[in-house]
Formats: sequence, structure tokens, C-alpha cells
Amino acid sequence: MTILYIDPGTGSMLFSLFIGIAATAAFAIRAVVLKLKMLVNRGRRAKIDNSNLGIVIYSDSKRYWNVFKPICDEFERREKKAIYWTQSKDDPALKENYKYVKAAFIGEKNKGIARMNFLNADLCLSTTPELDVLQWKRSKLCECYVHVPHTVDDLSGYRMFGLDFYDAVLTTGRNQNNFIRKIESLRPNTSKKELCVVGSPNLDAMKERADKSVREKKQNEKKTVLVAPSWGKSGILSRYGEEFISALKKTKFNIIIRPHPQTVVSEQKILKPLMEKFNDIEWNYDNDNFEVLNKADVLITDFSGIIFDFSLVFDKPLIYADTHFDSGSYDASWLKEQMWSLRTLPKIGFQLRQEDFENLESVINNSLNSKKLSEGRDEIRAECWEHAGESAKRIVDYLISKQKSLTEA
Repeated sequence: MTILYIDPGTGSMLFSLFIGIAATAAFAIRAVVLKLKMLVNRGRRAKIDNSNLGIVIYSDSKRYWNVFKPICDEFERREKKAIYWTQSKDDPALKENYKYVKAAFIGEKNKGIARMNFLNADLCLSTTPELDVLQWKRSKLCECYVHVPHTVDDLSGYRMFGLDFYDAVLTTGRNQNNFIRKIESLRPNTSKKELCVVGSPNLDAMKERADKSVREKKQNEKKTVLVAPSWGKSGILSRYGEEFISALKKTKFNIIIRPHPQTVVSEQKILKPLMEKFNDIEWNYDNDNFEVLNKADVLITDFSGIIFDFSLVFDKPLIYADTHFDSGSYDASWLKEQMWSLRTLPKIGFQLRQEDFENLESVINNSLNSKKLSEGRDEIRAECWEHAGESAKRIVDYLISKQKSLTEA
């Protein structure tokens, strides 16, 4: 009797090959289904998109309205026309009483993507990365695609090739310009994008709100600690979970935990048991994070983009957990140096290691009284958030100027 033996190394390789083939087949099937849907809807699309829409703003989720609202408000203030397309049927934009900005729900998931793939416009502004990578394709009827980031970090945390097929990026500061140019130099087939530093519309709007709503603490009121982790296996809740929250409960502070939106969608097996065990802690899911950020005195996170909202806008300290970020599927994996956001953390926050859980209250108190962290926030603010208070004006200036150059060419 002959027994077929496969050594562990070969077995592992074959297994990886099988997974790769399966994944490729799955994407191929999804692509065929999407094309069939586009063919079925061709007649209806012709009626909808038979005229040029000019400037189109595209949002794949209502959670990016904090980026787009200042821009839409600026178009409205100038009495300039723009189209706002969203894939969220409850996007706040749909309730705005705009006269010049026309908002419309274009459908969720593939239905909305199919609409975008045949967009007829001069240019499209979006926060959504991975244009022309997976389902969302460049339309032959749209000449220019412009990316506006929803974060002030250097964008190396985008999935691989996230910005490669955009024509322009409206950056928040020189840190993003530096990263984009490095990636372009490492990928010779990537065209050089037009970069324009405009600042951050969402941070500008948040800062304006913060200045108008200074919250007075009552005498002897407890300080509030906000826990706002990212999602995935490297996030705080995934890696430390019950042990970390138990340590927090032993401190004298009020605790609020705000899970990442994607945790709610794809990590219920982790989230639900924690919520049931710690049901006496406040769990926050507000679409608008302003109130919870304004209320908190210190933030504990990992590598979430909320780091910069909290530190730079509200000028408050943070504590970042000692978690490992796997850059394998991100643009950061192309770089030899550490990600900008990770290099930045020691300047604006204190690191929290697992062995520090027993002394968590002391770590929090030290961060609240640190002059070093205050100086670090000033340094980083100047690097990643330029033209504070001017971003919406600069973005609309750019879009109108770009449209003019495209139509007159």
C-alpha cells in the first residue's frame, strides 16, 4: 500500500495556493455579477447620466459628512452648483436645505458603485480610496478624480494602491505630500499626482464647534477617560479586551468606550461578550463623535485616526496602547521607515504596555499633567494641519479652478 506524504512546508504552500485561487475566483465572480447588473440597468442609466454633472462629490458613507459639509456649505455660500452623491440613504446631506448643492442617494453597495462607474462629470471629489483597484472604476466620462483625506495622518494606512489612480490629492499638510511622493518613487508605473495643501475641513469644523462649546467642569467632578480603539486583530479590544477594561474599572475615572464602526459590523464575537460583562460602563456609538470627544479629558487608543481629532482639536493628552500594526496589506509596507503616525505618537502621548495595566491610574494622571505632550501637540499640528480654518475655501477654490481648466482645454 502506497501512502502519499506531503511535508509540512509543501502542504502549507499548497494550502496558500488554494486560498489564493479561491480568492481570485471570488473576485472574478463578483466582477461578472456587477457587469451583468450594469448591462441590465444600461437603459435606465442612459436616462440618468446623459448630461454632464459638472462637479460631483461622492461619499460611500454618511460618516464622512463631517468632511463634506464644510465644502458643501462653501459651495452654497458662493452660490455655485455642485452634486453630492451618497451611498447612505440616511446621510445628513439629504436633509440639508441647499439651493445650489443637489444631494441624492445613489444606492447601497454595488448599485451605487455601478452608478459611479458611469459617472458623467468634469471632476469627482471623494474620500474613498482604492479607485480603479476593485469594483469602483474610473468612468470614461469623468476626466479628473480628486481625493480629499478624512484624516491628517500620512495616509500610509490606506490599503495598498489606495491613491494610485487618483489625479490629484488635496492634502492636509506636508506629511501627506512627503508620503505620496515616496510611494510614487517606489512604484515607477504610478503617475505623479497633483498635490495641493489645503488643510482639513473636518478638523476646521470641529475646532469651530469646540471653541463655541467650552465645557465647564463642576467642582469635584470625575475626569473622563475615553477608550476609542481601531478594529482588527491589533486593536485594543481584540488584543487585550477583558483584561484591559477590568484594569480601567479599578481607576477613579469615568469610563466611556467607543468601538470603531467596523468593530460593530465585523467583530460582534468580540464586542458582544465585553458589552454584556461590562454593562455598567458607557458604550458610545454616536455617528457624530464631537460630544464624546468634548466630554473626555484623556483618550486611550491604539492607531485609530481619532488620535489627531482629539489631540489637535481639543488639545488634550492621549495614551496609546502597545499594539502591533501589521502593515502587510497597506501602503506602509512599501516603506523602510516606521509609519509617520507611529513615529508621531511618542510626541503627543504616553505608551501603555500590558505590564502597566496595574498602574493605569498613575499613567492617566501623568498624561493629564504633562507639559511635554502639550509642546508635542503644537509641533505635530504645524506639520499635518496647515491652513487651519481655511480648508473649505481652499478646496472649493481648487475645484472651481480645476473645472475651468478642464472645460477650457
